[in-house]
Amino acid sequence: MKNLQEDIDSLKRLELKAKEIVKGFLIGQHKSPMHGYSVEFAEHKMYNPGESTRHIDWKLYARTEKLYQKKYEEETNLRCQIVIDTSSSMLYPLQSPINKLTFSIYSAAALTQLMLQQRDGIGLTLCSDKIETHLSARLSTQHIQHLYSILSELLQTNKKNDLKQTDISSALHQIAEVVHQRSLIILFSDIFERSHDIFNALQHLRYRKHDVIVFHTLDYNTEVEFDFDNRPYQFIDMETGEQVKINSVEFKDLYTQQIKIFLNNLKEKCHQYKIDFVPVDIKNAYYEVLQEYLIKRSKIIKK
Repeated sequence: MKNLQEDIDSLKRLELKAKEIVKGFLIGQHKSPMHGYSVEFAEHKMYNPGESTRHIDWKLYARTEKLYQKKYEEETNLRCQIVIDTSSSMLYPLQSPINKLTFSIYSAAALTQLMLQQRDGIGLTLCSDKIETHLSARLSTQHIQHLYSILSELLQTNKKNDLKQTDISSALHQIAEVVHQRSLIILFSDIFERSHDIFNALQHLRYRKHDVIVFHTLDYNTEVEFDFDNRPYQFIDMETGEQVKINSVEFKDLYTQQIKIFLNNLKEKCHQYKIDFVPVDIKNAYYEVLQEYLIKRSKIIKK
């Protein structure tokens, strides 16, 4: 019973955190980012017996004594599939309260809240070297609660390092085929795998008519700037356990040069495939993630 209560409390905390993030984001906008994205009234249509009474215009019924339903612009919702890389490298930095996986979980929870307001279908895929969990995009209350429970459980276990390796490209190839065409695929990953493989997978998503946002999730202070003290460090590959001992200062120039090439290559390829590539520092706020979703959604709806 205690474990069940702990799970419920954890789920409530995650939902509350997500609502706080979205509320803070909306308050912080000079002009509401919801403007132009919400479900707007379009016209009336006759009510047919047996249909839901949820959208009946009762004021119009009082005037005409006839039942009409309000029809909305976006009755066919946008389908969004959130994909989170759960490989061991996403647990970095281990000693920080917010690592790459934690940041991705909170971002996904906040996006879920925002998508609910937009009446978009929400799906979730967790993957490392294989697809671990896959929920197709839906909007029902039961589905959303299930989605939150999965994120909450992942949040509680995200410090456990079972040396899970990355094969996001294989997962994306599967997602490209099983997810409803013309969905919005939102990926959270550090993308530490062979460039050729990931580019092929991203190209497959676009071939299947999916729109894509890649949130390249990194700890910029150490993983990009390589900002360490001038002393020897034992560096450990979090996916293989391989270790190497070096003095960080001696390798800083070489590392920063190579990571710059890697990041520029990612940006150029994503631009080539018309994929939104968003570098994300996990020490920054979640608002950039929410803003990018709204911008991308606006472009899709206007197509």
